[in-house]
Amino acid sequence: MSNAATDDWRIGVDIGGTFTDVVLWREGSENLVQVKLLTTPDDPSRAVLDGVAEALGQAGITAKQLTSVVHGTTLVANALIERKGVTTALITTQGFRDVLEIGREWRYDLFNLDIEMPNPLVPRRLCLEIDERLDAAGAVETPLDLAQMSGLIEQLRDVDARSVGICLLHAYLNPAHEQAVGAAIAQAMPELAVSLSSDVSAEMGEYERTSTTVANAYVHPIFRDYVERLVAALQELGYDRELLLVLSDGRGIAADVAVKYPIRLVQSGPAAGAEAARLFGELAEQRDILCFDMGGTTAKACLINDGEPERTVNFEVARETRFAEGSGLPLLIPAIDMIEIGAGGGSIARVDQRGLLQVGPDSASADPGPACYGRGNELPTVTDCDLLLGYLDADSFLGGKMKLDRAASERAVQTHLADPLGISVTEAAWGVHETVTANMAQAATIHAIERGLDATRFAMLPIGGAGPVHACSMAQKMGIDRLVCPSGAGVASAIGMLAAAKSFEIGRAAPAELSSLDFDKAAGLLHEMAGEAAALVASAGAEEAEVSRRFSAMMRYLGQGYEIEVPVTLEMIEQGDRDGLLANFSESYRNRYGRSEDMPAELLSWRLAVTGERSTLGETLGQRSIPGEGTPVSRASRPVWFDNGFVETPVYKRVDFGSGSRIHGPAIIEENESTLVLPAGFQLNVDSALNLILEAT
Repeated sequence: MSNAATDDWRIGVDIGGTFTDVVLWREGSENLVQVKLLTTPDDPSRAVLDGVAEALGQAGITAKQLTSVVHGTTLVANALIERKGVTTALITTQGFRDVLEIGREWRYDLFNLDIEMPNPLVPRRLCLEIDERLDAAGAVETPLDLAQMSGLIEQLRDVDARSVGICLLHAYLNPAHEQAVGAAIAQAMPELAVSLSSDVSAEMGEYERTSTTVANAYVHPIFRDYVERLVAALQELGYDRELLLVLSDGRGIAADVAVKYPIRLVQSGPAAGAEAARLFGELAEQRDILCFDMGGTTAKACLINDGEPERTVNFEVARETRFAEGSGLPLLIPAIDMIEIGAGGGSIARVDQRGLLQVGPDSASADPGPACYGRGNELPTVTDCDLLLGYLDADSFLGGKMKLDRAASERAVQTHLADPLGISVTEAAWGVHETVTANMAQAATIHAIERGLDATRFAMLPIGGAGPVHACSMAQKMGIDRLVCPSGAGVASAIGMLAAAKSFEIGRAAPAELSSLDFDKAAGLLHEMAGEAAALVASAGAEEAEVSRRFSAMMRYLGQGYEIEVPVTLEMIEQGDRDGLLANFSESYRNRYGRSEDMPAELLSWRLAVTGERSTLGETLGQRSIPGEGTPVSRASRPVWFDNGFVETPVYKRVDFGSGSRIHGPAIIEENESTLVLPAGFQLNVDSALNLILEAT
């Protein structure tokens, strides 16, 4: 490879619960340098730096030659799930200190007498009040009493708060009072991290907005310190450019902007995986994709409908009951709409009190990891069971860099599953595999149905280290007969980070019935949003001439509880085109639900996505065709369990497949970072972009 300083080298880094993935790419090159290593939970940056150094060494370049480092992390999500944030206080309007305790006042499981609701991140004693009030139009009803600030500041000092969230009533319409409170705190306690709801989430919904603001404040100092350490360590390596971070909506932004809104990175890694799935689907000319991302800790699903991932501004984290909507902390931030559908490779299997197999939700993670990692864990995991079934090979895991202990897996399954159930080790391992796969198939199907979509018309695209192992079995259970398996599936999130555009989305609540919408006021707000978002994207290095803007409105029929996103143009609003806006809403509603209604419509908020020039990664990967007519030669064979017994199965290496190669199952295709299990009843063809296209016969 060239060592010229003018080469445009870029690195994508994804920290998962079990593995950290690093992908190095040179602009215009069809080759990727891929590194996968165990995450270091005590200090996640250590694995990042080790992976970056290894990738640079393989390419024969230095960090000085890198033009960008794009990063995603689970740090924010883990801090919320494990409740390892900082001491955080809340300042709110007089009379509203109990908003986090009251929540929505509904139960996510009506028939469970022992239901557990999530404990607020801020205890009631740290919820402080100040005299002020805005009305529902944003006008001042009770003036802000700044004289109370000295007492509030003393209380913040007394509890040794490190961060504070400020969420005042109706501040999404008028941020003046929040800004004044924030300025007073910044002057008196400059060391205190301050999060304003009007900055973090200027959306309707008092409980949800407060929850989002508090969550941002809770993780802000931890995330800021982590980013500062990582930036300093990269600079020591010789990297002197801006660190970019991927948000939960798959967009990339400069680190200094991301540090202000750490809550927007709560699922940055999975979002980057969805961006990779969009890219690979585009290369395979498949616009409807079910992205199935199964890593070491969890499995997630995302629907890419007509070439774009489904998006949302409402989701939850840190659920008390897995898969139970309403049992977590609600967040109002832009995000790719994905759902946790199951366990990961490191999820622990056990026999529950009813004598049934249960997998997860707890995970062996990276330390100690599955029993077969030989790092002290004696409990069986999904990875251990996949190893015993022949899907994984003890000597070729991670390309042979990491040897697996098959005997340790067998002991774990025998002791904790097979003996208690009175069955063989193989039957227990198969039971775990089937349980996990069936649960994921059911959850993904329901996820599609809830969005008014038919999962069977989507092609499945498996990513993550464990995704290709379970994909075909899961697809069969869902009635999906086509899969797209890209190269580098095991490090897809890191690849997605390289594909992510420099972009940012902002929203502004502006509730109004369409019939009475003030278009002049709306146009002024959209211009204000455009200037703010453009400045944020420019800070990430996007050229103004390259920036595109996409406006939309969140709308619903009057009285409905859920809204949909409706495309709009600035010209439409400037011209006061009420009929055009209604027509766009009706069309969007019909596309989602199959019909529209003759009812008044209302608008809840405006949204704007500002995007810089997209990466050319997709174009270059689409050109890496390697001729490979016919059937490749298998490198080995081994017994693999399929349904009713072990079958001697040919084992292929992914690098031996070129465009036009084809085989029929059963087969195992190994790549350094993942393994594809191809059962009988599937045929495999390789397309011009080197995707493995699987079709049920």
